[in-house]
Amino acid sequence: MSQALSSHAAAMDRIYRWQRAIYDVTRKHYLLGRDRLIADLDPPLGAHVLEIGCGTGRNLILAARRYPQAHFYGIDISRAMLATANASVKRAGLQSRIVLAQGDATAFDAASLFGVERFERVFCSYTLSMIPPWQAALAMAARVVASGGSLLVVDFGRMENLPRWFKAAMRAWLAKFSVTPRAALGDTMANLQGFEVVSNEFYRGYTRYIVAKAR
Repeated sequence: MSQALSSHAAAMDRIYRWQRAIYDVTRKHYLLGRDRLIADLDPPLGAHVLEIGCGTGRNLILAARRYPQAHFYGIDISRAMLATANASVKRAGLQSRIVLAQGDATAFDAASLFGVERFERVFCSYTLSMIPPWQAALAMAARVVASGGSLLVVDFGRMENLPRWFKAAMRAWLAKFSVTPRAALGDTMANLQGFEVVSNEFYRGYTRYIVAKAR
């Protein structure tokens, strides 16, 4: 791992070393759209599903329970978060169906980490807003989507239809956790080569939800 990425990993560990214990409880009120994404995954029989930036493992556990016919994988750069995710997966009794690994979202070797090169479903849930080189992470995510598969992304939107005071306060709060909404996310995904992209914003622009289907 490069020095810059090691620094980012260390920063994520510092931020979430203590918060990870209460992360899911505190985030459920403002990380909107995650359950919609899980409901839309709908992986085919025997499919491989990858979450990039799996955090506490919350999404993977819900998805694995909903789709028992699929295999699930998750990467995260934070060892602290992965420790929580592994404990949660074990507690849920899903360690045979969910495989976790430390990885850099911008440059990981899926075959080495998981023994799988391509995935029928890849998803990023409030992840790209936390990764400084987010365009590289998005390009990497698109690269590991299997032919005919889908890349699903949910994250903070532009919030353009919300009151200015709310938008300013929310952005200031997110900055405390090194989170930056990506205004160019929609345009960047629309320009992905080899994908048909459908983009939506919900809750007056608070949430951006995008599904890119590989041709």
